[in-house]
Amino acid sequence: MIVEDSLVVRQLLTHIISRDPRFTVAAAVASAEEALEEIGRVKPDVISMDIRLPGIDGLEATRRIMTEHPTPIVVIADAVEDASLRISMNALRAGALSVVEKPVGVASAAYERIADTITTQLFIMSAVPVIRRRNFGAAPTVAPPPPPKAGAAFQGAAFVALAASTGGPPALAKVLEALPAGFDAAVFVVQHMGASFMDGFAGWLDGLSPLPVSVAEDAAIAEAGRVYVAAGDRHLRIEAGGRMRLTTGAPIASQRPSANELFSSLAEVAGPRTLGVLLTGMGEDGAQGLLDLRKAGGYTLAEHQSSAIVYGMPAAAVRLRAAREVLPLDGIGTRIAQLVERRKRS
Repeated sequence: MIVEDSLVVRQLLTHIISRDPRFTVAAAVASAEEALEEIGRVKPDVISMDIRLPGIDGLEATRRIMTEHPTPIVVIADAVEDASLRISMNALRAGALSVVEKPVGVASAAYERIADTITTQLFIMSAVPVIRRRNFGAAPTVAPPPPPKAGAAFQGAAFVALAASTGGPPALAKVLEALPAGFDAAVFVVQHMGASFMDGFAGWLDGLSPLPVSVAEDAAIAEAGRVYVAAGDRHLRIEAGGRMRLTTGAPIASQRPSANELFSSLAEVAGPRTLGVLLTGMGEDGAQGLLDLRKAGGYTLAEHQSSAIVYGMPAAAVRLRAAREVLPLDGIGTRIAQLVERRKRS
């Protein structure tokens, strides 16, 4: 189902989706009210949701759909409008799975790239079960350690690295909201998301976190008590002394920024003083880097299956024994604060 109030954009989305043999357009409607009326009849596998709608907006529509007819939702947003992006991020917290850029006219050089992103995201998200086990009380698990490097032992976290993909924005918001003011570590974030959304995403997190959040800048020195989000379409690597480097190296497993790059760079320069956390996400990015970090003496966490929207990246880490602890999302922020406090006491 396509939900889009602009006739031009609605027709463009219908064209983009209809030409892909994996899809049939079940309905194309101009308002949330129509979508709520039609959803029970057409029973779509996935919904393309405009966020700025007349009447009920896309955020409220997402909340109602996830309550009444749980269905995978991909938000289609204008990346350059701050207000639109804030609503989009809040729609992710309400249950939408992904946010992608609105299509542009067929004459634009970016048309095919954006069209491909839209259909890829819709296809992937159509397979995500949105009626999930959300047993946040699940018991944490502890994995047996892989052989560490000689002399590597965790010393308490001066650096915290968080990585996520599908379902990541609300998960990252929940973790950061749990960190106390006066938090004595620098925090780095890799989130798989379109490059045009990253500034707005960092601004959205900044409005929710007790710690200031900004996009990482090349050559800047990371400061304790601040959160740095990897820039769009750039790998984020950390050098000695907490110096941040943004690189245009080749995508790793189709991802740039890559969680593997962030984790592995910290393993090289600050392994025993680093805490790595791998949250919900499609694919396996971050698992190998988390293993590198654990072998270097870092403390590593992965999100438990009971709370992960997509148990892909954390599952890969568990298979590799890269995660020292596997915790439900509700417990991760508190555990991070404990491990940072350990360094202050030592």
